[in-house]
Amino acid sequence: MYEAFYELRGKPFSILPDPDLIYWGRMHSMAFTMLEFGVMNNAGFTVITGEIGSGKTTLVRHLLKKLPTNISVGLISNSPQGRQELLQWIMMSLGRSFEGDYPTLFKRLQDYLHGQYAGGRRTILIIDEAQNLEPEALEHLRMISNINADQHQILQLILVGQPQLRDLLQSPQLHQFAQRISSDFHLRSLGERDVVNYISFRLQSMGGPAPPRALFTLEACNKIAAASGGIPRMINILCDTALVYGFARGERAISAELVDDVIADKQQYSIFPLRNALAAR
Repeated sequence: MYEAFYELRGKPFSILPDPDLIYWGRMHSMAFTMLEFGVMNNAGFTVITGEIGSGKTTLVRHLLKKLPTNISVGLISNSPQGRQELLQWIMMSLGRSFEGDYPTLFKRLQDYLHGQYAGGRRTILIIDEAQNLEPEALEHLRMISNINADQHQILQLILVGQPQLRDLLQSPQLHQFAQRISSDFHLRSLGERDVVNYISFRLQSMGGPAPPRALFTLEACNKIAAASGGIPRMINILCDTALVYGFARGERAISAELVDDVIADKQQYSIFPLRNALAAR
C-alpha cells in the first residue's frame, strides 16, 4: 500500500521470518556463530534462547540454507509431550514412518541414524519453541542422545526457545541434560543504537534512502527503540504501522510525533504489548 509512495521495492518490516533480511548486529552474529560452532564441532546439544520475536527462528532458517548437503535435518516446531509422541514427531521430521509402538520406533530411528552415518551423512534434529517441552520430554531427548557412543556423533540436537527454556534447563532435575550442552547463547534485545541501524538496514534492503536522508528521523527511531524494548518483531510492527500512518497523512518522513501517535493507538487499541511505551512518549 505505502511502498510506491515511499519508493520501496517491497515491505521492509514484515514479521515473517526472512533469512535474507537478518540484521547482523552483535547479538545475532554471536547467536549464529554459536549455532554454526555447534554444527561444525559435532556438539551433542546446542541451545539458543531469546525473547518472543527476537529472531531465533529466522536464524534457524538461515542455518538451514547454509548446511552442507551431507547433513540430514529434522525440524520440529511444535511441542510433543511424552516419549511416544516425541519419538513419533522425530520420525516424521526425518521423513520416516512413525507408526508402531515405542520399541519399534526407537529401533527404526536407531537403524536410520546408523545407516546415515555409515553412508557418510550426519543427522541434526532441531526443536523450535522448545520451552514448551515438559521436563520428561527433555530428559527423554537426553536418553535418545545415548545413541551417540564410542566417539561417534551420529545425532546432534539443537533446541531453540524462549527464556523459560533456559530457566528449565537450570533446574536440578535436568542437571544431567545441562551437562550435555556444548554450545549455548541467549539472544538479548537490541540496544538503542542497534535499533536505529536495524531500521536503516531494513529500509535500505528495500531501496529506501540511506542516512542522512533517512525515511525515519533519529528521534522517531529512538521512540521505537524504547517502545519495542529492542525486540525485532515489535520494531517491525511499529515501523510498518508508522509507514501506514505516514502514507495516510501524506508525510514523506516518519517523525517522532507520528510515532507518538502510533504508540498511543497501540497502547489503547492493539493486542500487541509495548514495552516502556510510556517512557517513549
